[in-house]
Amino acid sequence: MTKIAVIDYGMGNVRSVCNAIEAIGSEASVAQNPTDLEHAHGIILPGVGAFGDGIRNLRERGWDTALEQQVINHGKPFLGICLGMQLLAETGNEHGQHAGLGWLKGSVRRLPNGHGLRIPHIGWNDIQLTGPHKLFDGIESGACFYFMHSFVLQPENSSLVAAECEYGSKFTAAISRDNFFATQFHPEKSQKAGLQLLRNFLSEVTQHA
Repeated sequence: MTKIAVIDYGMGNVRSVCNAIEAIGSEASVAQNPTDLEHAHGIILPGVGAFGDGIRNLRERGWDTALEQQVINHGKPFLGICLGMQLLAETGNEHGQHAGLGWLKGSVRRLPNGHGLRIPHIGWNDIQLTGPHKLFDGIESGACFYFMHSFVLQPENSSLVAAECEYGSKFTAAISRDNFFATQFHPEKSQKAGLQLLRNFLSEVTQHA
């Protein structure tokens, strides 16, 4: 059976992600040590909270090195969720300037105020696909997903953007590049569409395994 490692680095409820993976018939385990990634076929980095805290926890516990080895060097499929997506950027400016993992050129910035919209952005919103992407097989443009965030990733290369969402202004809702994918929304909280996205990710993991 395909094995998915969900990284526990102290930034969010990993159990809900594991439950969603198990609900679609795969095996998910909470990775509490970087060496756990060696035995996984696919890796998920969830997260809720501040960019600075997240990247510090990854580096202090050695996750950054293990992730680079397994995802960048060995090509294991990777899915970043919410903060787990933002940490892929070069920099984040939440509570000061912080260097991210640097897998993607770009920065993480606060959602702009205005239009009478509440920040943080919490709740259901539709997304617009930028084109056909394997992460969204079986999911139509306009599908709704659950968001909970105040900051967004702004990649320099717009071709990486798989989906966008509008909340006052357009922002990146999902990215796709080679063997790694990421979403600003929470697929594990997004019911039918979210589970379909996780199935698509698992399909990529199975092909790689």
